[in-house]
Amino acid sequence: MEASAMAGFLLSPVPTQRSKIPDFLPLSSLSHRSKNMPSSSFMPNATAPSVIGLRRRTSFAIRCSTDGALKVEEQIPIEKRIPAFPTVMDINKIREILPHRFPFLLVDRVIEYEPGVTAVAIKNVTINDNFFPGHFPERPIMPGVLMVEALAQVGGIVLLQQPEFGSSQNTFFFAGIDKVRFRKPVIAGDTLVMRMSLIKFNKAFGLAKMEGKAYVAGEVVCEGEFLLSTGSGKK
Repeated sequence: MEASAMAGFLLSPVPTQRSKIPDFLPLSSLSHRSKNMPSSSFMPNATAPSVIGLRRRTSFAIRCSTDGALKVEEQIPIEKRIPAFPTVMDINKIREILPHRFPFLLVDRVIEYEPGVTAVAIKNVTINDNFFPGHFPERPIMPGVLMVEALAQVGGIVLLQQPEFGSSQNTFFFAGIDKVRFRKPVIAGDTLVMRMSLIKFNKAFGLAKMEGKAYVAGEVVCEGEFLLSTGSGKK
């Protein structure tokens, strides 16, 4: 008799706290929760320890992920993190277009090019450039007139490949410059990035109006408007 009573006790459901809570709440109780139940029963308190703990864990995880990314970046040597300029035209191709030669060829590489429309090129400014011994011995600064000349040579690459010409020309000349401004000095060790864009071309007179800007580290150092002539005008 005692064994059967014990078996019945073991098989009977054990009462729990959850069994006192109904599985479903009537819709009426939800619709009237503002009257019958405080909003805090549905919305967690922002200052509750559980919410504060969650915020701290989230902040810690973000901080750890950021620190990890920085550590990974620091592990990569700086010489492998700096991307190289693309090469659309190398110095050999540039020499085929421009008539300039040392020491007056001031374009080292073309990195972007749309024939007859625009070109972006670079000039690596080094202490070995022949103008630095005299400009200036104690403070090597690239002369502003040579920045203008370098921009004009980039413009020459655009002009001499103008589709309306039909073929490359041997020479081009300055016909005028306007609104030229020098914003910052360019020194040895800088890379001058120059963009020249064709604004207007007059085939009858062989004249091209261009807009140019030169940059160092993304900042404008020189800008202006240029008028170039091909010397092939009919008038």
